[in-house]
Amino acid sequence: MDVALVRNLSSVRSRLDAAARRAGRDPTTVRLIAVSKTFSADAVRAAAAAGQVDFGENKVQEGLQKIGETADIQIRWHLIGHLQSNKAKKAATAFHCIHSIDSVELLKKIDAAAADGGAAPEILVQVDLAGETTKFGAAADEARRIVDATQTLRNARMIGLMLIPPWNEDQEQTRPWFVRLRELRDQWLAEGVSGTSLAQLSMGMSHDFEAAIEEGATMVRVGTAIFGKRTYQAAV
Repeated sequence: MDVALVRNLSSVRSRLDAAARRAGRDPTTVRLIAVSKTFSADAVRAAAAAGQVDFGENKVQEGLQKIGETADIQIRWHLIGHLQSNKAKKAATAFHCIHSIDSVELLKKIDAAAADGGAAPEILVQVDLAGETTKFGAAADEARRIVDATQTLRNARMIGLMLIPPWNEDQEQTRPWFVRLRELRDQWLAEGVSGTSLAQLSMGMSHDFEAAIEEGATMVRVGTAIFGKRTYQAAV
């Protein structure tokens, strides 16, 4: 598995580099997040040994387990899945970056927990531009209210926006959603929102990260293209 993983990681990095250069961008401005959900800490270690620094998890509990199992290596952990408010305290002190803030209430809970625990997590507001009932995220107006509320943060640090567009295997079909998020960010910057608060755009996954990079992504969340297909345990 390690040989295939290292080969996959090298391929993804090459594709990332090429996509950035096509857009006239410096590839080092794009952070690759290896999404390790359902894969073991050994897989994380193998990727880290190949130079991967940033790893993403969807679920707090699974993430906490792997964070504990890899505490001896220097890597960064991102929570990219939906965060329930009752798990905000654990997430705020364990993850370096939380991509899925979707309400002012959750924002405040994360910040309070970070202050209590002496942590300073980076946060992104998850924006729902498509209004999909099966997805989490805040509609654009609510997302702006969350962004404005970050001005009163004590410990957490707002760094940008995150998007999960409607699924489509054809990245040309998801590209317009990436454009919309970038344009929304640019609009808010023009309206006076701090540039440091909106510096990052987390968008793009295994099937469409190249289009996302071409449209301005600074963080891409890539799982299966690195670790391979996932096998999920059937519900009992």
